[in-house]
Amino acid sequence: MTSTEASGSGDIARTLDLLWDTGPRPRRGPKPALTLDRIVEAAIAVADTEGLEALTMRRVATELGTGTMSLYRYVPGKAELLDVILDRVQRPSADADRGDGWRGALEAMANESLALYRRHPWLLHINQARPVMGPSAVEGMELVVSRIKSMGLTDPELVSAVILVSDYVAGAARTLLYLQEAERKSGLTDAQFWQAQAPVLERAMASGRYPTMAALSSDAFDPGFDHFGFGLARILDGLEVLVTARAAE
Repeated sequence: MTSTEASGSGDIARTLDLLWDTGPRPRRGPKPALTLDRIVEAAIAVADTEGLEALTMRRVATELGTGTMSLYRYVPGKAELLDVILDRVQRPSADADRGDGWRGALEAMANESLALYRRHPWLLHINQARPVMGPSAVEGMELVVSRIKSMGLTDPELVSAVILVSDYVAGAARTLLYLQEAERKSGLTDAQFWQAQAPVLERAMASGRYPTMAALSSDAFDPGFDHFGFGLARILDGLEVLVTARAAE
């Protein structure tokens, strides 16, 4: 799976105006039939139900029951709209669990991010190496950084800790998306896929050529094992070693 779009590829100044509501105010007159909020909500609905490849200005206009040209009164183009919907779906939830202490904060951030990717898998098709920072993105960073300041790390290290966990979550979410796509395209469930290989693998294990693999317990590949939680805990354990070391300096 490769990225099909990139954040920050539109007019940066116009995008920032849309995100921070700093653009020119509309003149007095009849209430417009459309609003930026309605356009953004429609675009997110299209991406959620049909995928990122279906997200076009024409498709959003159809979703809203209006002409394509009407959208350009509010949004310069698809690139700017993409940055706005990226920020909108990342808006922090007011009632989300923020966790206790720096470790709990990073764990809560990780679980919330994974849930976000599950709700909007199209996010994984966007190259966000250079995001245009809107209010949701800044607020999200504010919430996390304010809760992990107690780590006692330098500011670049605090930001790096957030990036470390974020990259781990994105990788885990991408693996889940790959599994879903493979199941959809093949028509086989994950259990059916591995069951089809069972006879060959059982003979291979009985051959004596793979003694370490053959000696693994029967639950070694248990699909119910929480690989995400296990990996996240090890990352946090590593950060805790650094935090402890800094506190002792």
